[in-house]
Amino acid sequence: MRMGQSSASKSRVAVLTADAGFAELARAAFADNAQIELDVIHGSLAFDEDKLAPDSAAVLVIDLDAAQDAEMQALQGLIARTGNWPPVLVVTQAFDEMVARALLQMRVADFLVKPVAAADLVRACTRVPTSPANSEATEAQIFTFVPAVGGAGVTTLAVQTAMLLLNSGQRGPSSTCLVDLDFQHGACADHLDLEPRLNLSEIEPRPERLDRQLLEVMLSHHASGLALIAAPNRPAEMRSFDPDMVTRLLDLVSSHFEYVVFDVPRTWFSWTDSVLMGSNNLFIVSEMTVPGLRHARQLVAAISERLGEGAQPKIIINRYEQRMFGPGLRRADIVQALGQEFIAMPNHYALVREAIDRGVPLDDVKPRNKISQELNKLIAPAASKRGGSQRSPLLQKLKLSWAR
Repeated sequence: MRMGQSSASKSRVAVLTADAGFAELARAAFADNAQIELDVIHGSLAFDEDKLAPDSAAVLVIDLDAAQDAEMQALQGLIARTGNWPPVLVVTQAFDEMVARALLQMRVADFLVKPVAAADLVRACTRVPTSPANSEATEAQIFTFVPAVGGAGVTTLAVQTAMLLLNSGQRGPSSTCLVDLDFQHGACADHLDLEPRLNLSEIEPRPERLDRQLLEVMLSHHASGLALIAAPNRPAEMRSFDPDMVTRLLDLVSSHFEYVVFDVPRTWFSWTDSVLMGSNNLFIVSEMTVPGLRHARQLVAAISERLGEGAQPKIIINRYEQRMFGPGLRRADIVQALGQEFIAMPNHYALVREAIDRGVPLDDVKPRNKISQELNKLIAPAASKRGGSQRSPLLQKLKLSWAR
């Protein structure tokens, strides 16, 4: 018999509760689900843990009184013995900051606070891994945009790429996260008219407590379904955060989304190498000026020198205009200055400005615009590789650093 499965090939959800009302709610929630074998056990974790039979369960739902030390100690012991399988979903009535921290430190799969709706219970159970293999982290396809000069339009391209990836799935939206790594002057939240919720000062003292539950708290969600990680602007503060904290955040994000888009600041921080190493698709964004082209070429050379093998950066010339006659740079001039071919992103300033002012994607202003079409050409081949690539050097590095 396979772990977590009953003889009838149903997934066993074990619910331990001393609350008769919650027991009835659980029975009603799964009553019409033919794939679930619900096992409701009356009792408390401190005295009735032996009734759970965790080895045969797909999910453990533990209803406990978090105000009771004996209950919390029993929960900690259960998770220590079972490891990451089966996932444990905690339901509690007493809830405050101390309880939240304790549950996060124990790394429970999820938690709910009473009163619990039946739909929320079902949704929470289906979110957790359904097999030991699926409980391991998966790797996202990572798209990284780096500016060669200020004002090159990196944020616009990153936002639009994230939107295109979100809608690239054949059976509905793909889970996609946009990450604004400019912690001082980030603009992704402004482009999407969202409130930035990433509180770095909260997680910096203890980065080990950062897990999926805390990540959910710090995500902003666009109406389209796009997730955003961005910190409130601090224009008067110049801080270099602990690289272990930043890379742990990025590894966690890439483990829980299919696609991740990074908007990287121009300043090179101690964690920038790790971000670039972990990227599957790396784009250097410049403008159609001689200084911009020089900086782009220098940046490509610096990345190649520092990182060696890995994703080879491609250069995007944003707001490109083809000039056949008259003064100005021509395509041959740009290729000569860069020493390589480039991706030409058309100039539609009025369209971009309207989208930014309204806080919507470009396609909401003008469907099938030329910028979206050019970006689609970039992401389509890379997006098709989703799930077939090996774990990135960033993730390998992090796993080793955390083990020390």
